[in-house]
Amino acid sequence: MSTELAANEQELLARVPTGLFIGGEWIDAEEGRTFEVRDPATGAVIAAIADATPADGIRALDAAAAAQEAWAATAARTRSDILRRAFDLVQEHKEDLALLMTLEMGKPLAESRGEVVYGGEFLRWFSEEAVRISGRYGTNPEGTGRMVVSQRPVGPSFFITPWNFPFAMATRKIAPALAAGCTVVIKPPALTPLTTMFFTTLLEQAGLPAGVVNVVQTSSSSRLSAPIIADPRLRKLSFTGSTEVGRKLIAQAADGILRVSMELGGNAPFVVFEDADLDKAVDGAMAAKFRNIGQACTAANRFIVHESVAEEFGRRVTERVQSMKIGRGTEDGVAIGPLIDADAVGKAAELVGDAVERGARVLAGGNALEGTGTFYEPTVLTDVVAGSDILREEIFGPVLAIATFADEAEAVRLANDTEYGLVSYVFTEDLARGHRMIDALETGMMGLNVGVVSNAAAPFGGVKQSGVGREGGFEGIHEYLSTKYTLIPA
Repeated sequence: MSTELAANEQELLARVPTGLFIGGEWIDAEEGRTFEVRDPATGAVIAAIADATPADGIRALDAAAAAQEAWAATAARTRSDILRRAFDLVQEHKEDLALLMTLEMGKPLAESRGEVVYGGEFLRWFSEEAVRISGRYGTNPEGTGRMVVSQRPVGPSFFITPWNFPFAMATRKIAPALAAGCTVVIKPPALTPLTTMFFTTLLEQAGLPAGVVNVVQTSSSSRLSAPIIADPRLRKLSFTGSTEVGRKLIAQAADGILRVSMELGGNAPFVVFEDADLDKAVDGAMAAKFRNIGQACTAANRFIVHESVAEEFGRRVTERVQSMKIGRGTEDGVAIGPLIDADAVGKAAELVGDAVERGARVLAGGNALEGTGTFYEPTVLTDVVAGSDILREEIFGPVLAIATFADEAEAVRLANDTEYGLVSYVFTEDLARGHRMIDALETGMMGLNVGVVSNAAAPFGGVKQSGVGREGGFEGIHEYLSTKYTLIPA
């Protein structure tokens, strides 16, 4: 595969800033440090950008803290208008954003376009929510006074975003914070920072005041993040990523009693009952498993299929998988791009190998691809046995692993047999059973006869070790508001 960039790719990359964005200015990192961003499809360097130090991180927090009072006092309609202008600018630059995501993350261009639509909706949704922040007023039960309950912005917030959805994860955090009146320091992922940096230029054009959003990309996340989290001026921490890292960040946040939102790991069950519409189930499986090359916390991880339909389900998904084109995401018809790096390929290979050693059968794929880029074949495994690592660990790759069950009670037991609880998927034509599954499955979200659940108007988040807090929906803005009660004597 050629490592040469097309002319339109070179032109786009030339328009992406290379510095840190602090206090409304693009500046170099301390001592001029830089690091490289690579295209995972070719391994080629596509940018060299500023590498923030811990001192740069504190400078960014300085700017956010200095801007907090004025931004909190800014009229809700003004905040709303800025977010709406940002949404409009995203629509104008949707092809730029999509191509940039494909270049640095690898997903097919069609999926990148879908992410621009999804991520943009957070800007539009929270532009509407900004003017609907409300409280309440009433008489206390004793009749001795009036109660006023109001909402105030939490204050300066620090965001750590993941590499797999570089646009949507930035807008999903930034939009509600700005709508609520909070200022922001965001650390985009080292593997895919360019999309956030380009989006920040659109926020500038939308009229966002200096210091309200600050961007500090770095090759050393923990070194940069620790002093920001420890600073008493910070009041909110939001992170999307692994449970292992989230647990450490929660511990750091405890010293300052920070408000936290944590969207952590998943191990999503995809349950297919004997009465399921298999056409719907297969369509749902392809979306839930192979969207974003399987690199999503919401990706179906364990396919728990009734023993009477497992063979047919496996046959149908195998046919679909064998027709998927693999390649660089910019190529026509590509359905499976590269995994993000060599470690991701190694993990997929290790999990497949363990499952096969324990008795699983490979129906399709099962191999890493030779040559440039970090590609792993879309894979289908069946007869996966209990105890296999692939049923316990988040795969984060294009591997569909099928296990079977005999009755509803066993399906529920297998689905809930994990410390994670982000999302589940259930396929059944029995309405009563569907309602039972809503109550029985221990997840923060569920797709009933559908393979994609995310929506800006819905609360996104999990239970158990998949995190705390919600992003999106009416609930999302309240993560950035604190409640104040005032008593006025009668």
